[in-house]
This record gives sequence, C-alpha cells and structure tokens, in this order.
Amino acid sequence: MQPMIIILKEGTDSSQGKSQIISNISACQAVAEAIRTTLGPRGMDKLIVDNRGKATISNDGATILKLLEIIHPAARTLVDIAKSQDAEVGDGTTSVVLLTVEILKNTKTFIEDGMHPTIIIRAIRKATALATKKVKEIAVYVKSDDAKEHRALLEKCAQTTLSSKLIARQREFFSKMVVDAVLMLDELLPLNMIGIKKVTGGSLEESRIVDGVAFKKTFSYAGFEMQHKKFLKPKIALLNIELELKAERDNAEIRLDNVAEYQKIVDAEWSILYDKLEKLHAAGVNVVLSKLPIGDVATQYFADRDMFCAGRVQEDDLKRTQKACGGAIITTVENLNEQSQQVMGTCEIFEESQIGSERYNFFTGCPKAKTATMILRGGAEQFIDEVERSLHDAIMIVRRAVKNDSIVAGGGAIEMALSRTLRDYSRTVPGKEQLIIAAYAKAFEVIPRQLCENAGFDATNILNKLRQKHAENHMWFGVDIMHEDVSDNFTAAVWEPAVVKINAITAASEAACLILSVDETIKVPKSSAEPSNAAKAMNMA
Repeated sequence: MQPMIIILKEGTDSSQGKSQIISNISACQAVAEAIRTTLGPRGMDKLIVDNRGKATISNDGATILKLLEIIHPAARTLVDIAKSQDAEVGDGTTSVVLLTVEILKNTKTFIEDGMHPTIIIRAIRKATALATKKVKEIAVYVKSDDAKEHRALLEKCAQTTLSSKLIARQREFFSKMVVDAVLMLDELLPLNMIGIKKVTGGSLEESRIVDGVAFKKTFSYAGFEMQHKKFLKPKIALLNIELELKAERDNAEIRLDNVAEYQKIVDAEWSILYDKLEKLHAAGVNVVLSKLPIGDVATQYFADRDMFCAGRVQEDDLKRTQKACGGAIITTVENLNEQSQQVMGTCEIFEESQIGSERYNFFTGCPKAKTATMILRGGAEQFIDEVERSLHDAIMIVRRAVKNDSIVAGGGAIEMALSRTLRDYSRTVPGKEQLIIAAYAKAFEVIPRQLCENAGFDATNILNKLRQKHAENHMWFGVDIMHEDVSDNFTAAVWEPAVVKINAITAASEAACLILSVDETIKVPKSSAEPSNAAKAMNMA
C-alpha cells in the first residue's frame, strides 16, 4: 500500500476539473442577475445599504458591483471589468458584465459536453478580433469642422448616456451642461479640472455651471462678516501657512524669573503673526486662501484692511484655484513683495454668494487654465449622489467623443449588426469553432433582449423584427423604447462613441477567456494562530 502524500495544509479546499469551470460560470450568472434589470432607459434602480447603514441608490453597474462586496474569486473578475470599463470610458458597465456572462452561458453547454476550454478560448479570441474590426469598419466618422455641428454630436452622445439614468427627464438640460464643462477644458481634457459640488435643496433645474472655480465657504471666525465679498481683478495669495497663534508643544516648559521676560515671549509670538500679516498686506494681496487655519486675529486684521481670507480650504479646491488663477502655493511669506507677481494668482471677478443654504466662493474669468465647476441642486442627498455619478459617466463619454470622433448607433443596433456578421462568418468556418463563433454571435443579442425585457416589451417579437431588418442590411436598426417597436437608431440620434463598444467587447471576451481558463481553485484556510498576550489583554479590558 502506497503512503498518503500530503502537500497542502490541512483544511485546504481544492476543487478542479469540468465541474469547477461550470461552478465559476454559475457564480458569474448570479452576479449578472443582480444588475441585469438596470440596463437601458427603462432600467430599474438598486438600493444598497452597507454595513454602516449608509444607503446608496444607483443605476450604474460599476457602482452596484463595488458596493456588493462579492467574495467569490471568479465572480470578482466581473467587478474588475466593470471598474475598468468605468475608468476607461465611463459608460457601458452593465453591458460589459451582461455580455461576459452571456458568452459564458452560451459556451457552458460545450464544456458540459466535454469540449476542451482551450478550443473555446481560441474561437472566442478569433471572433473578438472580427467583432472589433467590424465596429471600426461600420463606425461613422464625424470630424466636423463646424463647431455647432460638433457640439450637437457631443450633446447627442451625452443624452444617450443620461437616458438610462435617474435624470433621464432632464437629459437635455444636463447634456448641455456636460458639453459646456468639457469644452471649457484644454486639449488634454483633464478630469480633475471639472469640480462637482453638491448643495441639497432646490430643484434639479437650479443646477448651474461656473466658468472657473467655486467652493463652499470655509469655517470662519468673528470679523469675517466685515470683509469685502467682491473684488475685480484681485491678487490672490495661496498659502500653506497657519495664520494663528500656535499652541505650545506638549510638555514645553519655560522657566522665567520676572514678568518682563514673560511679556517678551508673548510679544514675540504676536509679532511673528503680525509680521506675516503685514507682509501679505504690503504685497497688495486682496484674497488670501490657506490650506491651514486662519485665526480670529488674522481674520479681523484682513477685514480692517479690506482683504478677504479663507482658511482650511480643501486641497483639491486649492489646487484647482492654483491651476485656474495661476500663482503658486507658498509655504513662507518672507520674500513676498509687490514685485513677486509670479507667485500670486488673479482672475476677473471674485465674489462670495449664497446658493441654497450654503455660501460659496466664486473665481470667474480665470486666465490660466481652463476649468469648470458644476453646482448640483436636488432634494435628497442620495439623489444628488446619483446625479453626480450619472454626470461623471456623461463627462467621460463626451471626453471620449471629443478624442475619438467615430460613433455607432446604440439601443442594441450595433450588437445586432455584429451578431449577424459573426453568424454569417461562422458558417464559413469548419470544425468545432463554427459552433463556438455562432454561440458568441448569439451572446450579443442579450443587450437588445434585456432592453426589451426591462421596458416590459415582448422580447422575442422585437428580436425577430430586428433580425429581419438586419438581414435586409438595415444595420442601424435597434430597439425603440418609446414606441415599443424597432427603428433606425442612427437617425433617431441614439449615438455612442465606437470606443465604448470596442472596449466593452474586448473586456468581456478577456474576462470570459479568463474564467474559462481556470480549472482549479485552491482555497487556503485562514490561520488560526494563538492570540497574542496584548490581544488577550485588550479583550480583558
């Protein structure tokens, strides 16, 4: 009798073979069920409550998957592709997960019948290359020199993205706002130059866009009310200095033998502070912004000299102000004088005004960088959070459309066109690959089918109509949500940047191949180490 060889630690869970691949596919299908109903203009929203009791209402696939805290190792792949789609193009996160799961579901039967995963993976890679090539071929290039026409194109792309969000009814209003914000940026289109601020209360239509920087009024001391709240072409100093009397360090000890000595120490402290304040005033500064606190003495000093100050400004706001108004964030005022203009910023108008129950500082007409700030209004806090997520998706899409000027029709049209192309191609391929490419082609139909199901339509009927239209070479026909029918979505202006689809197809195929190529999962048990003496003591306490 041969001795038993133990390689793995006791309690290690190991499963392998065909059953493991099928189990992973089933886990992925369970994840897709959670977000299946969020797809499209008639998609439902999900309310997710985390372990701290914070409620999030969302329609965005990536957000939902992040909050679900999935622990199944294979299903985590879906969360990663949704995140990558969100980071790369912003939209299409639900589509990419559904597509992956549909590819896996359609290839599951082949695995069950004993086909080797490598053959399936090879065929999927072949079909993916063909699909992405087809998207590039049929995409319409709209390189419009006419600014008005180009803007209309960007607005249509933004509206298509927003049509599946909570703010679908206000999509015209918000798509204009998003396009304005993106067009204000420089040619690199940096995302961090668009600030989004949320003010609860008021209606959605009261949201506005500021051509410059805006941030909420910071904590202020007495004397703040006396300061000027509006300046034309001010000099702005951006500081990383604390302008208040510092508390002594812990355990600091000074031994004195008379009162005069003590008075000198107090005077020195005050003179250090006043020296800094006088240097700022002498340099002709009108607006002082600091990342660190500005105390009551400094606030009163600036108020007496018609200067404005704000302390504890958030770092990202300070950096956007620096990029927009110019200047530099300085850590000392020693060398500051009238001549040191390059370290100071400026803008056309600075003013502080009321928005809802909050006061906001506005810097408009900034000469240096192109920057924009959106101020969102709305009822509930969760609602404004979801509006922010929706606008983030729209901003990403518009950025993509500016950089990549090719578009395709949405609403399931491009998916049906790809499905037909791949189905036709599969018939020319001999061997097992024919079946797999045909299954891959069928997987694309999940998008139009799910759009119909979410809107309560008869999916079979509409898909049959779509197949018939595409067989007659009407390649832009997709689902018409408004009239429960099929329509030419290109003329209906349901447009999406082609890069969104290419990214979704590539990511979905990669994820499907990854899950199919895993045939063994080994879970190492958590170590049950003896608790240390310190841990025992803490439990005792």
